[in-house]
Amino acid sequence: MKLLYVEDEADIREIAEFALEDEGFDIVFCDSGEMALQKAGDFKPDLVLLDVMMPGMDGPTTLRELKLLPELQTTPVIFLTAKVQPNEIQDFIALGAIGVIPKPFDPMTLADQVRELLKSDA
Repeated sequence: MKLLYVEDEADIREIAEFALEDEGFDIVFCDSGEMALQKAGDFKPDLVLLDVMMPGMDGPTTLRELKLLPELQTTPVIFLTAKVQPNEIQDFIALGAIGVIPKPFDPMTLADQVRELLKSDA
């Protein structure tokens, strides 16, 4: 499964890489929303994991821009964020995300959480 992971913090990207690399994910990492928009069209991910709070283009804006790309209109997106109040989660779902994984996430269960959200979206 091809995964585009957008996260501005290098240490969190490293933890996610450790958590997902042996789980059958082919991952492209981006450190900004702008980089995600540059790489997404060619990579054509099956799933996007997206941080909410990033400098420049934040996660919600990145999601809206990704959905404008024809090849990503139906690609599932999961937010990884510390912003997990019920109203915030509802806002992310309303934007088109299939779910939210709270930060800090558990590296041992991240792949399972991703798969569960994908199953519930299917």
